[in-house]
Amino acid sequence: MKTNKPLNLKLLKNIHNSITLSKYNRLIFYTISRHTKQYNLYILSLVLLILIPLSIRGIVWMTITNNNKTLQVEEIQLTSVKQMLTKEILMLDKKLANKKPKSNYLVINSSSNIFRLYKNNELVKEDKCSTGSYILLKNGEDQQWMFKTPKGEFKILGKTTSPVWKKPDWAFIEEGLPVPSLNHHSRYESGVLGDYALSLGNGYLIHGTLYQRFLGLPVTHGCIRLNDENLELVYRSLTTGSRVYIY
Repeated sequence: MKTNKPLNLKLLKNIHNSITLSKYNRLIFYTISRHTKQYNLYILSLVLLILIPLSIRGIVWMTITNNNKTLQVEEIQLTSVKQMLTKEILMLDKKLANKKPKSNYLVINSSSNIFRLYKNNELVKEDKCSTGSYILLKNGEDQQWMFKTPKGEFKILGKTTSPVWKKPDWAFIEEGLPVPSLNHHSRYESGVLGDYALSLGNGYLIHGTLYQRFLGLPVTHGCIRLNDENLELVYRSLTTGSRVYIY
């Protein structure tokens, strides 16, 4: 019968130390690895903290640079457009100056019922007037009249003092009266046109009015009405052939 030999105590001690050292080494390795990872994360975080602001600054700088270049191009284009417009305005001013009458002229705004009298291209008088009412008058199916002031460029064709109005057909129809013959005495009426009248042609006159409280309103049958003072000023300022602009 065999008997087991007692284990060598030194061998057991060496084995125990080896195991203990192996565990210790693993612990050291784990610790070093863990700290290394933490250190790497720290380094990476530090790098990111440095690179991200630099990247943002770079992007912002590039954006600003591109915007500045765009603005410079737009400023150059805008300057070019301004120069072109300035030249065109100067050309138009010259054309307008050439078209302005050298003598006195009258401008009538039929929308606001305002007239402006110019002498040597300087405004000397601006005030109210009255122009066409745009009322439509019908006489059956065959005749109708639209009481509007014509627009455009006109000339003074004649000047009259103490004018007498020769009433047209519509004046009788408007009052519900029978239309008399062409030269019947009832057609002639004095004192209703003021002291002066200036003819624009086709029956249209610049004249005075008995109803000066209506000046500034569109109430006429197409003529231009002025108050007594303004009518005299216009009569004395304009001559036959003077320009009248109505718009």
